[in-house]
Amino acid sequence: MKLKKTILSWRKAIATSISSSLVATNIGFYPAQAQTAAYCQFTESAKLEKQNLLQATLKGDTEAQNRYQGLLNQHSRQLQECRSRTWPQVQAIWLRLYPCDLQAGKLDEIMDRIINLGYNQVYVEVFADGQVLLPMGSNRTAWPSVVRAPGSEKVDLLAQAIQKGHERGLKVYAWMFMMNFGYSYGQRSDRQSVLARNGKGQTSLYFVDNESQVFVDPYNLQAKRDYYQLVNEIARRRPDGVLFDYVRYPRGLGANSVITKVQDLWIYGDAAQLALSKRALNSKGLELIGRYAKKGSISVADVAAVDKLYPQESEPLWQGRTPPAPPPIIASPKEDVPSTPTPKAIVLPSAAQRQPRLQWELWQLSVAHAIQGVLDFLAVAAWPVQRQGIKAGAVFFPDANQTVGQGYDSRLQPWHRFPKTLEWHAMAYANCGNAACIAALVQKVTTQAPEAQVIPAIAGVWGKTISNRPSLEAQMQAIRTVAPQVRGVSHFAFSWQEPQLDSERKSCQARRI
Repeated sequence: MKLKKTILSWRKAIATSISSSLVATNIGFYPAQAQTAAYCQFTESAKLEKQNLLQATLKGDTEAQNRYQGLLNQHSRQLQECRSRTWPQVQAIWLRLYPCDLQAGKLDEIMDRIINLGYNQVYVEVFADGQVLLPMGSNRTAWPSVVRAPGSEKVDLLAQAIQKGHERGLKVYAWMFMMNFGYSYGQRSDRQSVLARNGKGQTSLYFVDNESQVFVDPYNLQAKRDYYQLVNEIARRRPDGVLFDYVRYPRGLGANSVITKVQDLWIYGDAAQLALSKRALNSKGLELIGRYAKKGSISVADVAAVDKLYPQESEPLWQGRTPPAPPPIIASPKEDVPSTPTPKAIVLPSAAQRQPRLQWELWQLSVAHAIQGVLDFLAVAAWPVQRQGIKAGAVFFPDANQTVGQGYDSRLQPWHRFPKTLEWHAMAYANCGNAACIAALVQKVTTQAPEAQVIPAIAGVWGKTISNRPSLEAQMQAIRTVAPQVRGVSHFAFSWQEPQLDSERKSCQARRI
């Protein structure tokens, strides 16, 4: 029934798819710049005061330290008050940390700048590109640590980031890749059977143009164990939430961005194939599933051969399949009815009549099987988070679950089936030179799932257009127009807002705070 629901839901989705320091005029404060008046940003004088006090604190000035802490508390209260009265109530930003952020005062500076821009949530990247933001000395996961410098074995950058954020009233989420386990994982000789494979035997390492993207078979038990352990380690740091990204399959280039045949699907790992075979409900179904997966099609001869192999069975059966009712058999009035009925051969339409429908239904089964793997893996990932009372969310592309011509988007991202108990972080990254296409993506999600908590993610910078993307203000205003019920918006990314600082942080370049 679950797989049948997946098939029906997927088809349905496709069909519907065709205080004076605060800058907030709406609570009586004076704006420094008109374009940021409604977004709770702090004035330049407030930023400078906080920056100078941090610098003095790092030099050992006790009085400055006390004043700095007092100012942090004051700004936290002011921001909380402003955000409670200002749309969006949740304004978040995506943040990648580097080993250089262990420098004295660096995390303080980063979190201060995030507060200064009016953000009350930050999404810290904790697992990406095959590395984890966990201390090297106690890292029991299958991946290397981000911080690997000698002498830093016990340093917990994630725990520090959570602490620094909480000191300023920020909610700190852990943002982590899900089915994309990264290059380092893909190079492990003991994990080759874990990787997702298509019908050509390829892994995603040879399929996409980014070698950091190595996807796993969501049906593989070792993959689930490795990821479950990782999620548990992250949850032990008690972030305010955990966001799962790459809840999908890879997207290929050009023609490979569309799947049109079963060999395009990432269901040829041993675990996925075994799980597919278990969806058969009788011997005919099992035999046809095996032939279809191996050859990519079934012929009239295949159907006839399967009928001959298992004459005692009627139609081939598998999960989600409801075969057409057989034609009624009307007995002849002249027929002598024996006192003891003898078994009669099952009468079915010809193999030629049944082959087209069976092949189409095997294709639908294969696609649904791939989709169900994503949903099952997400459930495994979210369980240890929600069990501890921590919020969980899924990150997705609103256009990643659609048909493309006669095929499907290769990402097969079934966000329309994500649990409503999760936060839905829709990446509205459309780029058409204005905000209309961005707002349309958000409207698509809120229309299809009005009961979900949708928190759009948009890309851009404050106050100006960048890479043909409108300003963040313009994008948010467009979203509010089409989806006023949305209460939270996130911005990708901190590095876009602070490109110079991001460059310095990557190289540990010394700078005056």
